[in-house]
Amino acid sequence: MEMQKSKKTSIGGSIIAAACIIIYLCALVQGSVRIYLSIEQRGIIAEKEFSQIANIAMNAAAYGFMDDRFIQTMNNALAASSSIEALIITGADGGHAFEKNNGHAITWVNNFPRFKNRLSLSNKDHYRPLPIQDIRNANIKAAASAFDYQEFLIILKQTLLIILIGFAISFFTILIQYLTGKPQKLRGEMIYAGTPGYEHRQETAGTGPKGLYSSRSSIGWEEYTKDRLDSELHRCSSTEKDLTLVLMEFCDINSDSMFRQAAEETVNFFTSRDLLFEYNEYGITVILPGIGLDVAITRAEKFYQRIMEKFPGGFASSSLCIGLSSRSGRLLNADRLIFEASEALRKAKNDRHTSIIAFKSDPDKYRDFIKTHG
Repeated sequence: MEMQKSKKTSIGGSIIAAACIIIYLCALVQGSVRIYLSIEQRGIIAEKEFSQIANIAMNAAAYGFMDDRFIQTMNNALAASSSIEALIITGADGGHAFEKNNGHAITWVNNFPRFKNRLSLSNKDHYRPLPIQDIRNANIKAAASAFDYQEFLIILKQTLLIILIGFAISFFTILIQYLTGKPQKLRGEMIYAGTPGYEHRQETAGTGPKGLYSSRSSIGWEEYTKDRLDSELHRCSSTEKDLTLVLMEFCDINSDSMFRQAAEETVNFFTSRDLLFEYNEYGITVILPGIGLDVAITRAEKFYQRIMEKFPGGFASSSLCIGLSSRSGRLLNADRLIFEASEALRKAKNDRHTSIIAFKSDPDKYRDFIKTHG
C-alpha cells in the first residue's frame, strides 16, 4: 500500500512537472507572439500617422513654407502623433528637423539632419515628396518608434505572472511531496560477519569542500560521494560488473589527528584514495568497483583485524563498525545504495555480536519490485 501511494505520488508529481513546463512554454510563446503583433501594429499606426502629417505639411505649406506658422503646425502635428518620433523636411534651402525629444532620434552631419540608427526606432522607411508650388525637391521623412512601451510593459508583466504561477505550482508540489513522503523500506536481508560490535554513535559534523581532498583527512569530501558513486555505478552497469559500497565509522576516535591516521591506514589498505570519502564526523566511505559483496566482506574483515592489530591501545573492540551493500546486478542509483549501506551500518552499531553487517539484496525480487512499482 505504501509503495502504491509512493508510485501515485511520483506519477502525480511528474504530471504536474510536465504541466509546469507547458505553462512556461506557453508563457514564452504567447509573450513572443504578442510582442511581434504589437510591433506589426505599431508599424501600421506609424504609416497611417505619417500620411496624416504629410497631408498637414502640404496644406500648411500653401500658406508659407518654413515660416513660423508652418513650423508651429508641424510641431503640433508631431506632438499629437503616438508613434512618430521625429520629422525631417527638406527643401531648396536644406533640411529642417522636428523632434519630440531633442537628440533622441536626429543627429546632424555637415549641418544636415540624419535619423539615428537606434534599436528603439523602426527601420521602416517613411518618405513622401511634397508637391509644393515654387518649392523644388521638397519632401518629408519620418522616424517612428518600434515599440509601444506601455503595451510592451503590460505584456511582460502578464508573461511574468504566468511564469510565477508555474513556479508556485512547482513549489507547492515539491512541498507537498516532501511533507507526505515516507522513508524507503529495504528489500533484502542482512549478513552478519563474525566480529565484535558496539552500541555507541557520535554526532556528525562537516565543513564545506575546498579542493579535491579534505585537509582534515586527506581523503575526498563527503559532499563528493554521491556524484562519484553515481559515476562508478553507471560505469559498472554498462560493463555488467559488480560494485560494493562500504561505510565505516570509528566510534572511539575523539580528535582529528586520530581520524587522519585512521584515514591514512584505510587508504593504504584499499589503495585508491580517489574512491575514499569522509562520512559523518569520524567515518569513511569506500567505493569498490568490480568487487562483489562476498569479496568485499572478506576485505572488510581483514581491514577490521588490521586496525585492531595496528592500534591495540587506541581502539576498543567495538570502535570500528562497518556496513556494506552491493549492486548485485541491479540498476540503481547512489542514493539507494548509500541508504542500504547506512542501514547495515546502523544495525552493526546496535548489534552486540558483530561489527560488520552487509545488506544482501535479491536481484530477482528487486527487478520484480521495480517492474511492479516503478
